[in-house]
Amino acid sequence: MSLRGAKRRSNLDADEIATPFELAMTVLIMDQMDKIISLCKRRGFIFPGSEIYGGMANSWDYGPLGVELKNNIKQAWWKQFVRQRSDIVGIDAALIMNPKVWLASGHLQNFSDPLVECKKCHERFRADTIGNQVPNGYLVPNPNSKNKKGKCPKCKGELTEARQFNMMFKTFVGPAEDAANMAYFRPETAQSMFVDFKNVLETTRKKIPFGIAQIGKAFRNEITPGNFIFRTREFEQMEIEYFIREKDWKKQFESWLAEMYKWMDFLGISKKHLHNLEVPKGELAHYSKRTVDIEYDFPFGKKELYGIAYRTDFDLSNHEKASGADLKYTDNETNEKFIPHVIEPTFGVDRSVLAVLCEAYTEEKIIPPSFAKGGGAVGDIKDDIRIVLKLPKAIAPIQVAILPLSKKPELSKPAFELYKELLADFACEYDETQSIGKRYRRQDEIGTPYCVTFDFESLEDKAVTVRDRDTMKQDRIKIGELKEYLKEKLVG
Repeated sequence: MSLRGAKRRSNLDADEIATPFELAMTVLIMDQMDKIISLCKRRGFIFPGSEIYGGMANSWDYGPLGVELKNNIKQAWWKQFVRQRSDIVGIDAALIMNPKVWLASGHLQNFSDPLVECKKCHERFRADTIGNQVPNGYLVPNPNSKNKKGKCPKCKGELTEARQFNMMFKTFVGPAEDAANMAYFRPETAQSMFVDFKNVLETTRKKIPFGIAQIGKAFRNEITPGNFIFRTREFEQMEIEYFIREKDWKKQFESWLAEMYKWMDFLGISKKHLHNLEVPKGELAHYSKRTVDIEYDFPFGKKELYGIAYRTDFDLSNHEKASGADLKYTDNETNEKFIPHVIEPTFGVDRSVLAVLCEAYTEEKIIPPSFAKGGGAVGDIKDDIRIVLKLPKAIAPIQVAILPLSKKPELSKPAFELYKELLADFACEYDETQSIGKRYRRQDEIGTPYCVTFDFESLEDKAVTVRDRDTMKQDRIKIGELKEYLKEKLVG
């Protein structure tokens, strides 16, 4: 999937006067993103890359909980779109391919963004984002923008005219750094699926329509990455190339668009936060006849989450012509030979993680039990905010937390044994530090659906207290019945 110039994007220009409402919304956006970023670092989801050396230009590392969330999303995607379908197979291809691939695909000629440079400080920016920066680095769209040229966000200097900048990362293969050994890190996962089409077809004997899926890293030398993990130079894609007859493309396009919405529903992303953008003809990628961007209401604005494109037979035809290989499909019943057309649903892994975090992040005001029962006055209520990640249970990094009421050996020992027993069936965490209330709050913040408390009564009645993350309701469950109880709750 390619990046396009954003003629349709709007700018918040530095020399425009924002209304009080716009200023208030900007502060709210910054505050919401700051809270999510802070939570991610504080709880081990996402860290700044190379932080002890001052970081590196929008580089991010997934921590212990972040990698679990990310892997859960990828595994669920693979299960839904590959393992549970008979018409899709997977591959895992090399990051560095023969440079001729990128010449045939059109990336060397067309994979670019508009670049401008400040004549005063010589900073470089994407031309379509000039004027969008606010103090903490987020990009906030302003639909009323009139200044299309903009000024340098750093020093207010004059900018050069825009020129095209190719975003492919160059490298050299072998000991000599010369043109003969130049290669590129792939900017998308799609091309390897086209290049491997012939091998996949011969080994799997699939019939049209069928697809090839891949999850993997891609690299784009973005001019101005930003908005946390939304736009980075190294990212991961989950992508499908679905091969069809040309006459079926409209039906297949709508069918795959519906499948993408089913996936987003599984991730817990509300449909009211999603919008389909029909990409205008003049902004389509060089390979596309139709593209729909599925946009999500991120805190920093409505931005592309996923995309689906009708790539026609552009890729296979170009690779057949450039390589000399026969990439036609033969219908064994009619002996018809043709180049298949392609529907491409594209899912960004990192943007999936970000959308899930934004959707799940919740702040709730807790009313003290005494007030809820009619005691005290309204003025007696103190601000007690509970932060909770209401993640879908299937992708939560930790599904069950085992919490002994105290660190005393008579509780911690049997509680730890229970933890080891549950590990075989669930993603579990054992925690005996701090008060039980603080441990509940920590588990709320990392999205753990159920907390199991082993208390002194557990020694007598052989039961534990199970606390629900979303409702905070507590049930007393016999230890012997706990595993089945949790399976019913988590798996259904």
